[in-house]
Amino acid sequence: MRASLLLPTYNEALNLPKLVAALRSLGLRLDILVVDDASPDGTGRIAEGLGAGHSDLAVLHRSGRRGYGEALTEGFRRALTRGASAVVTMDCDFSHDPADVPRLLSALEEVDLVIGSRYAHGGQLHAWPLYRRLLSATANAFVRVLFRLPARDCTSGFRAYRREVLEAIPWTGLHSSGYSFLVEVLYWASRDPGLRLRELPICFTERREGKSKMGLREIVGGASNLLKLRAELSVRPRPRPGADSGRSSTR
Repeated sequence: MRASLLLPTYNEALNLPKLVAALRSLGLRLDILVVDDASPDGTGRIAEGLGAGHSDLAVLHRSGRRGYGEALTEGFRRALTRGASAVVTMDCDFSHDPADVPRLLSALEEVDLVIGSRYAHGGQLHAWPLYRRLLSATANAFVRVLFRLPARDCTSGFRAYRREVLEAIPWTGLHSSGYSFLVEVLYWASRDPGLRLRELPICFTERREGKSKMGLREIVGGASNLLKLRAELSVRPRPRPGADSGRSSTR
């Protein structure tokens, strides 16, 4: 299984070199793709340096409209174009443990989509204050009810996808550029009645360096996008899988 690992970055200059070193130490056949949103702290330049002389790391420099969902969409497109049969997504701030990547890829041998889950049996949240725990639990309960999703951790960005799952996503129907993008992708993937999904327990911890991008504006905007999607789904047919919309298609 040829796997590509996507790292969407914005101002991760302090974390990226350490994370790339940790991923390389795993000894996996893994193509690392850094998708940088024109970070003013020089993350993109650092990524170029990490890839110099190495065939396992490439950098996609984005300009124009920024956003987590936009970055992942372009990353998926690039990974599939380059022939990836599996794609892993994770955060660049060590909130996701790189040592768990082999577990996700191993599980993907048997299923179609793997979620590194804080809420599966055995999952943990480390160094999170009570208000963030309550916010995360409430958000997941909200989207599970809203979209009837078959997962406990619907907002986790630590995932592994088979190529076929990504190719079947109707990218033209996605609304979100932020973290609610993850909920939309999971919703469309779960519309396939044959989808084999597995949640693996992980320990999610606070970022090591830098500032969190998750603020009140992101939370409110994400909830608004998801409510809009739910309303539209009740009055329109499902978009054609894989339809090309310019920025959104992975083909």
